[in-house]
Amino acid sequence: MVLGLYNRVSRYPFINFDDNRYVSENAHVRAGLTAETVKWAFTTTAESNWHPLTWLSHALDCQLFGMNAGGHHYTNVLMHAVNAVLLFLILQSATGSAWRSFVVALLFAVHPVNVESVAWVAERKNVLSMLFFLLSLQAYQSYAKKPGAGRYLLLIFLFACGLMAKPMVITLPFVLLLWDYWPLQRIKAVSDRDPTRGSLRPFSSLIMEKIPLFALSAASAVVTMKVQRAGGAMNLGTQYSFPARLGNALVAYAGYIRIALWPAGLAPLYPHPGNLLPLWGILFAAIVLTVITVVVVTRARRQRYLLVGWFWFLGTLVPMIGLVQVGGQAMADRYAYLPFVGLFLIACWGAPDLAHSLKISSWWLAIASAGVALALVLVTNAQLSFWKSSEALWSHTIKVTAPNFVAQDNLGSALVADGRIEDALPHFEAAAKIYPADPVAWLNIGTHNEQTGKIELAIKQFQSVLTMTPDPELQVKALENMGAAYRQKHDYAQAKRSYQEALAIRPDDSRAWVGMGLVSLQSGNAAEAAANFARAMELQPTAVGYVLLQKALEQQGETAKAQAAGQEAEKLTTDMDSSRKAAASLLAD
Repeated sequence: MVLGLYNRVSRYPFINFDDNRYVSENAHVRAGLTAETVKWAFTTTAESNWHPLTWLSHALDCQLFGMNAGGHHYTNVLMHAVNAVLLFLILQSATGSAWRSFVVALLFAVHPVNVESVAWVAERKNVLSMLFFLLSLQAYQSYAKKPGAGRYLLLIFLFACGLMAKPMVITLPFVLLLWDYWPLQRIKAVSDRDPTRGSLRPFSSLIMEKIPLFALSAASAVVTMKVQRAGGAMNLGTQYSFPARLGNALVAYAGYIRIALWPAGLAPLYPHPGNLLPLWGILFAAIVLTVITVVVVTRARRQRYLLVGWFWFLGTLVPMIGLVQVGGQAMADRYAYLPFVGLFLIACWGAPDLAHSLKISSWWLAIASAGVALALVLVTNAQLSFWKSSEALWSHTIKVTAPNFVAQDNLGSALVADGRIEDALPHFEAAAKIYPADPVAWLNIGTHNEQTGKIELAIKQFQSVLTMTPDPELQVKALENMGAAYRQKHDYAQAKRSYQEALAIRPDDSRAWVGMGLVSLQSGNAAEAAANFARAMELQPTAVGYVLLQKALEQQGETAKAQAAGQEAEKLTTDMDSSRKAAASLLAD
C-alpha cells in the first residue's frame, strides 16, 4: 500500500528547502561513500546536527543514483514501508492482537501527517531514525522475553544507531518503561502475574536496567545542544521568552491532536507565533490536555493502553515541542512521525473496547476502519501533489499558514531558479515586510538590485546580511555576491577581499574560487586565474568553470592543457555554446 500510494514521488525533483544542503549542493555527500565522506560524516556539525548515519545514507544514494532525485525519494518510501511492516510485527508479537496491530500500522502507513517525512528527501533522518527505533523496540522485546548480555548489547547498538540518524529517538528508554507496563507487563506491582509475560520485576529494577540507555540519551542531548548552539539553530529560540515557549508548546500539543483527527492545512513550516498567542487559546489547550491526562490515569488499570499511548505521544514529543526552541517553527508535521504511534494505539485498542461496550458488531467496526483508512489515503494523495515542485509546495504553504516569510523566500527562490526573476521579487519583498531582519530576503533583493545595475544599493544590502545572521552559508553567498558587485564596479581589490573572506569561512566553496579566478583574469594575472579555476573544478566540476580555465590557460600559452580543459567541459554538457556564452558573460562583468 505504501509503495503504491507514494510511487509518484519517484518522479519528483529535490526541493529548495534543505535538499540542497543535504544532497544536491553538498560536495561531501555527492562524492558517494568514500573514506573522506565517512570521516566527514562522523566529524561534521553541518546543518547544526550530528547525525553521521543520515549523511552516510545520503552518500550511499548518491553512489547508487547520482543526482537522480527519484532514487533518493524512493529510498525514503522503502524505509517508510519497512517501518510500517515492522510496527505491525512488533505490536502483533507484543500484544497477540493481529487486527488491532494491523490497523495501527495502516494508520501509520497512510496518515497524511507522514507525507512530509517520506516525500522530503532531507527528512531521511526521520524515517531512518524511526527504523532503528523500531528495531531497538524489537530487540528489547526479545531481551525482555529472554534476558542476556548479547541481546542487551544489540539493543544498545541499535539505539546508538538511531541517535546517530536523528536524536529524535532520545526518548526510547522512557518508551521502554511504558512498554514494560503494557503490553509486556513486566512491572511486578501491577502485573497480572501471567508467566507468559516474562519475569516480573520491581519498577526500580526496570529503571536500573535501562541506565546505559539513559546515559546514551543524556550524551546525545549534550552533543545535540552543543552542535545546535554552535550552528546558530537555537538563535531564533532566544527571541521567545519561556512563557511564550510554554504557551506555544501547550497549543502545539493540542494542534497535533487536531492534525491527527483532521489532517487539513498541512505545511512544511508553521511560523512561531512568539508572544502573540491569545491567553484563552493557551488555557483551552491546557484544559484539554489536563482532562485527557486525568481520564487516562484514572482508567489506567482497566485499559493500560490508554496510559501507554497517551504518554508515548506526550513524551516522545518533548524534545521537539519547543520548550527549548530550535528554529522558527511553532510545530512541524515531521515531528509527529514517532509520537502519533501513541495516538494510533489509543484509537485502535479503544475503538473495539468502545464498540464492545455499546454492543456494536465487529463488522461495523471493520467497515468504519476501512472508511477512515480510505479517507486518509485520499487526503495523503492530495497532500503528495503539493510536493511535486518547490513552487507548488510554497504556494500551498503561503495559502494555509499565517504570514510566513520562509515560505515567501522559498517561493521566490523557486521562481528565480525557473528564470522568473521579476515574479520572484514581490515574494522577497513580502518576506522582508513580514520579518525585516530576514537575511534570505535581503540577500535576494540585493541580488536583484545587482542584476539590474543598482550596484551600490546591492552592496549595502549584502553588507546588512552579514550583520543579520551567523549562518555560514548565507554569509558566504553574501560575500560572493558582494565580490561580483565589486567586479562590476571594476574594484578588483575589494572584490578579491570579499572572495577571500568567503573562503575564510568555507575553504572548499567552488563559487568563491571561481570568483577569485575571475578577479585574477580580469586583473591580467592568467597564471593565478588558472590556479583558482583549477581549484574550483577539483571541488565542483562545471562546464562553465572548465571554459574559464581553458581561457586562462590559453592566455598563458598552455595550448595542450587548454584543449584538455575544453574536453572536460564537453563531457559535462551537451550545449557548449551556452557554456561559452555564460563564461563570456562572467568575464564581461
